[in-house]
Amino acid sequence: MEHRLFELDALPLLSGETLTDARIGYAVHGTLDADGANAVLCPSFFGGDHTGYDWLIGEGRPLDTGRYCVITAGLFGNGVSSSPSNHPSGAGFPLITPQDNVAAQHRLLTEHLGVRELALVTGWSMGAAHTYQWAVSHPRMVRRIAPVCGAPVTSEHNQVFLAGLAAALTADGGAERGRRAAGRLFAGWGTSHPFWARQTYRELGFATREDYLTGFWEEFFVAGPATADLLAMVRTWESADVGATPGSGGSAEAALASVTAEAAVLPGALDQCFAAADEERVARTLPHAVLEEIPGVWGHLAGAGADAADREFVGAALRRLLARRPATVPACDG
Repeated sequence: MEHRLFELDALPLLSGETLTDARIGYAVHGTLDADGANAVLCPSFFGGDHTGYDWLIGEGRPLDTGRYCVITAGLFGNGVSSSPSNHPSGAGFPLITPQDNVAAQHRLLTEHLGVRELALVTGWSMGAAHTYQWAVSHPRMVRRIAPVCGAPVTSEHNQVFLAGLAAALTADGGAERGRRAAGRLFAGWGTSHPFWARQTYRELGFATREDYLTGFWEEFFVAGPATADLLAMVRTWESADVGATPGSGGSAEAALASVTAEAAVLPGALDQCFAAADEERVARTLPHAVLEEIPGVWGHLAGAGADAADREFVGAALRRLLARRPATVPACDG
């Protein structure tokens, strides 16, 4: 599906700066009901765009477009929404936090699309961080959340990974060489030890480890957003912290405890980017949450739809969540 662009003009940022000429790339699947309450929002992930959740969306699929209006929204820095590569500020592109992305998406939904209430917000990886942020920033609008293989706060361990990713992207030797190096670095974090031990990449049609590293991971980075855009998204990823939301007093625990949405927290059992143990603690903090750990060897990629069993697990969890009646029915905070 082709994307559309929503022009926001000036967007005040959490840092105190302003993003001028701001725009969001998005796509709409299905039809919004007259009361504006059947919307599902899917924020994009690192390097992804409005097509990243196509495996979940459509007639008869978990995000059934016969019942729901599914909106996929691109994060700033993804090369479609405002990014260093397409914005007048270029190298001076400001830090964008998850709070800023959510503020822009809120304007898209309420000012432009007529959404009054969100039946569900769900996203993978960075999309999961923004899912948590939606539930904290707009509790009266969000009825359900399903963060998949992501966290409300970027952990110290994850910060180490991101420092390595940024170092690879900025290494000497040219932009393409840096992106290829970043792909190889991500490959070690993206799945799990058993994935490699069992040579599971053969299930994707790659005969050797090198074929997989080159044809999947390097290709993802080379074919994706520009280096400056990837670095902008790394900064957003680094800054994820629901406790930084105004009114939370700097406490992620307080922010999570304020969430009113029904939640299905879906970590990957062997995710090296976002530890399942961390998300178990998050699920205990959320007032209305169940934890459903995605089994198998795919690690972080368990939430990306790469494996048929993982697609079935995530899809079934979303169906169960959508069937749950929220403890409280929010009124729009538009």
